[in-house]
Amino acid sequence: MRSRIEDVAAVAGVSIKTVSRVLNNEPNVRAETRERVAAAVARLGYKPNLSARSLAGQRSYALALVYNNPSRNYLMEIQNGMLEACHASHYNLILGPVGVGRSTLPDLAALFENSRPDGVVLIPPLTDDAVVLAYLEEHEIPFASIAPRHPEGCIGVRMDETTAVVELIGHLVAQGHRRIAHIKGPRAHGACQWRLAGYRQALRAHGIAYDPALVASGQFSFESGIEAANTLLDLPQPPTAIFAANDDMAAAVYRVAGQRGLRVPRDLSVCGFDDTPIAGHIYPALTTVRQPTARMGTLATEQLIDRIRSADGGRMVTVEHAVLVRESTHAPRRR
Repeated sequence: MRSRIEDVAAVAGVSIKTVSRVLNNEPNVRAETRERVAAAVARLGYKPNLSARSLAGQRSYALALVYNNPSRNYLMEIQNGMLEACHASHYNLILGPVGVGRSTLPDLAALFENSRPDGVVLIPPLTDDAVVLAYLEEHEIPFASIAPRHPEGCIGVRMDETTAVVELIGHLVAQGHRRIAHIKGPRAHGACQWRLAGYRQALRAHGIAYDPALVASGQFSFESGIEAANTLLDLPQPPTAIFAANDDMAAAVYRVAGQRGLRVPRDLSVCGFDDTPIAGHIYPALTTVRQPTARMGTLATEQLIDRIRSADGGRMVTVEHAVLVRESTHAPRRR
């Protein structure tokens, strides 16, 4: 027979309300009490009934990940992190893909009409989408943002991406590279601006003139990286190193280089950003910036749950980055 919350309360020697507060990770519960409830839950194999919680508290106990990001690897990492936090607080996770332009608002409205999540986590570029933000504020829907362009007044999580890129380009310069190209992301994406700013700042710091011909546009997708890499390698003086603004586009550079008979890193150094699984799956392993993407999904979800529980709950958390030097970068070959 399935255990009930009343059974947990009896075994732990506390009230049903106290069990509920522990299961919901609410504050102001003594550590000793939490331990007793957790032990009772484990002993009885108790699993909360989400439907009953929803009816009792007028909540769905579901959170939505709202996105239109084309990078599958980034999206999967965020999703995995959110699932961890949802599981810990007994929430369900709903995926809410939305279109761009005119389809954004109808897609968003349909999500709330059909699924009624208690709150949402936004990832770029929706973190800065005026239509999305206005809808959420108008309907008083709690939300947390990952990497918003303007973090002031937001809750969620961010990283100093500009400084990370300065360090990454510094690594290439230290190897002897001077003709360093950049594949940037879509203009509406905050990461595009931060990573481009880091690229330009690093060149300036090392006395290297900025050449707009060495900057190509991408969309954070593998397919867009193919086109951008071809543009850069078709230059009369092609770069000796390419920094792609995410790992998917960096992987595309590998493809184009191979098609042209170029070897990474002997003929061309390549680096990316995010450290998604593809960075370690391709050969040679990709030099990149580790953005703790899954952890950011977890942290943003935790801040959102705090905000749902209290109007003044949640905050903007800043996480650390790391430059991971692997086998895809090397001193430039003399030509």
